[in-house]
Amino acid sequence: MGQGCATLTNAGFPRLVQLTETELLQFAELIYQRAGVRISPQKRLLLSNRLRRRLKQTGMTSFAEYYRHLGRLRRGDAEWDAMLQEVTTHETYLFRDDVQWNWFRKAYLPEREAAARQDRAARQLRIWSAACSTGDEAVTAACCVAAGLTDLSQWRVRILGTDIGVGAIAQAKTATFGVRAMHQTPDELRRRFFAKSASDDAWRALPILTDMLAFRRHNLMDTPVERSFDLVFLKNVLIYFDPASKAKALQNVCDALAPGGLLVAGAAEGVADLLRGYRRVEPWLFQKPATSIAHRRPTDSSASRFRFQATQS
Repeated sequence: MGQGCATLTNAGFPRLVQLTETELLQFAELIYQRAGVRISPQKRLLLSNRLRRRLKQTGMTSFAEYYRHLGRLRRGDAEWDAMLQEVTTHETYLFRDDVQWNWFRKAYLPEREAAARQDRAARQLRIWSAACSTGDEAVTAACCVAAGLTDLSQWRVRILGTDIGVGAIAQAKTATFGVRAMHQTPDELRRRFFAKSASDDAWRALPILTDMLAFRRHNLMDTPVERSFDLVFLKNVLIYFDPASKAKALQNVCDALAPGGLLVAGAAEGVADLLRGYRRVEPWLFQKPATSIAHRRPTDSSASRFRFQATQS
C-alpha cells in the first residue's frame, strides 16, 4: 500500500486513511468493468470510506490486499455483490419526483383502463423498476396501480424491481420502509396500503401491493432478465455512467420494452440523443416505436395521448 495512507494503531493494525491515487484508479477501473459506473477522482474519500467497510467485514488490513482478493474471485461471488452495493447505493424514497407519479396516476393509468374497457385482453400491465435500490420506486408504482385501477382483481399486474446490490434486493423483498422513506407518501395511500409496526416506526406494504411485486438482482450492463414491459422506470442511475456504459445500459433496458412501450427516465440523465427513433412525449418520457424499424418515428398519435402538463396537481 502507498506510503502515507495508513498509520499503526496501538493494537498494531493499520488505520486506513484514503486510497492512494494508484489504488483509486485500480478500484475505479474494476468498478467500471463490472457495473459501468465511473468513479471520479473527486470521490476518493467517499470510495475510501465505503471500501473500508468491506475490509472490516472481510478482516483485511489494506486496500491493496482487498483489491487482490477481488481479482481472485469468480464473477458471481457474493463479495462482488457486497462491494458493488457499497459503492453504488444511493438514497431513495417513495413517491420521489411528483410530476412523474402524477402523470402515472392521472394520465397513464386512466388511458390503460379506458383501453381495457374495449378489450378485456388488455387488462394486463408489466412494469420494470430498473436500479430499484430498496424497492421504493416499485412499491410506489404498486400503490398507484392499486389506487388507480377500478377493479384490480380483473387485472394481471407484474411489477419487477431489480438492482445490482444483493443487500438492496433483500431489503426490497421485505417491503418495509422507515419514516424517512415514507415522508412523501400521501396519507390516504399510507392508510390504505401499509401497516405500521407496533415496535418501531417502520411501515410494511400490505399483500394488495406485494402480490404484484417481484425483486431480483440484475446488472444494467447485462442483458434484460425479462422482456415485453409496457413501462420501464430508469431514474437517477445513468448520471453515474460514462457515455459508453450509459449507451450499453440504455440499450439493454430498451430491448426489454414492448413495441410502443414507455420509458420514464431521470430528467437530468441526458438520454434523448441515445433513443434513436423514440418519440419524446415529455422531457423525461419516451415511447418506443411500434414498428421494429429503429430509425422510423411512430406514425400514429398514440404517444401524444400520454402527454401530461407538469402544472397539473
